[in-house]
Amino acid sequence: MTTEAYFLSDIHLKNLDQPEAQILLGLLEDVGSRIQATHLFLVGDIFDFWLGGHEYFIRKFSPIVDHLRRIVACGVEVHYFEGNHDLYLRDFWQENLGIRVHPRACLFQLGDLRVRVEHGDLLDPADRGYRFLRRLLRTPVIEYAGSRLPGGLLARIGRVASRTSRRYTSQHKTISEKRARTTVRSHAQRAVHEEAFDLIVTGHVHVRDEYEFEVGGRKVRSVNLGSWADSPSAFRITDTRQEFIPLPLVLRKVKQHQ
Repeated sequence: MTTEAYFLSDIHLKNLDQPEAQILLGLLEDVGSRIQATHLFLVGDIFDFWLGGHEYFIRKFSPIVDHLRRIVACGVEVHYFEGNHDLYLRDFWQENLGIRVHPRACLFQLGDLRVRVEHGDLLDPADRGYRFLRRLLRTPVIEYAGSRLPGGLLARIGRVASRTSRRYTSQHKTISEKRARTTVRSHAQRAVHEEAFDLIVTGHVHVRDEYEFEVGGRKVRSVNLGSWADSPSAFRITDTRQEFIPLPLVLRKVKQHQ
């Protein structure tokens, strides 16, 4: 079977009026129809805040949810990696939509490639501030809030949580691109010794990066997806290519050939 996998991360959707939301909706509309994808990987922080399976979020982003439900029904394998802005996703996204949810790194076989995918919020072992915040956000109290608090209160909590998360992760997102790339690449070089892979795909650090290195004479590739705030794009893997795709461009090209 031919592989065509798409990877998206760090869109940080606050509402459907954002240009990024319209681009995402355009892509999702075509996946499973004009775009014959086999896999779709949502690599965390798709939303600026999503907690649990609260009806507030489901209603607010219902067009995105509906498209993803249809994509799964079309046979596309969809995976969602929890980020630092989207938490406790399993009950709704996996149990109700059939999207496979991952709270941590996971390995996949995509054609001839063994691919490790993770959001990337744990790529810096020295970032103690964020690691403390991550543990705090993954407590029973926060999980309880994700399904039971009123929507208006949850929205206010979301704004505070998003600001707090940005403050703790700002060292990655305001440091020089050189240092950010060093952090991403060092993580890839450590991770490949945990369990071998050909390619690692990460997000979280808002710097797009592609890097190749060797392990035991074998080439390994690291890709960090960057942020949609800079340039909306997807990373695509097929049986013959691995490449970043500017999303408005790919949507225009697909529709021109109909």
